Amino acid sequence: MFSVTVRDHLMIAHSFRGEVFGPAQRLHGATFVVDATFRRTELDTDNIVVDIGLAAQELKAVLAPLAYRNLDDEPDFAGTNTTTEFLAKVIADRLAERVHAGALGEQARGLDGITVTLHESHVAWAGFERRL
Repeated sequence: MFSVTVRDHLMIAHSFRGEVFGPAQRLHGATFVVDATFRRTELDTDNIVVDIGLAAQELKAVLAPLAYRNLDDEPDFAGTNTTTEFLAKVIADRLAERVHAGALGEQARGLDGITVTLHESHVAWAGFERRL
């Protein structure tokens, strides 16, 4: 399996509901380093996985509506614990929508999967992998 990974970052605020979250039940900020990995079994006709410039551009576009927001105030996330794992899935799904819409180029329609990893720190991260 071939892969290409692009990286960006995301700064948000949020709080969680439930005793399991301890002090994170209070409003707090998070800064994530976001990796989006695009995978395919065979290279395309240009011998690439995906146009790396378009991949970086689309990752930035997917993150923009989330950046510098209190996710507790976002209607899309009402009543939802916006955990790192949950946000990785949201970002992966939004990137998949862009792949299917052709925003990463026609050749990107041959991608097999996307993995999004959100690094909370140098010792903890979470991710979501999906097929296309």
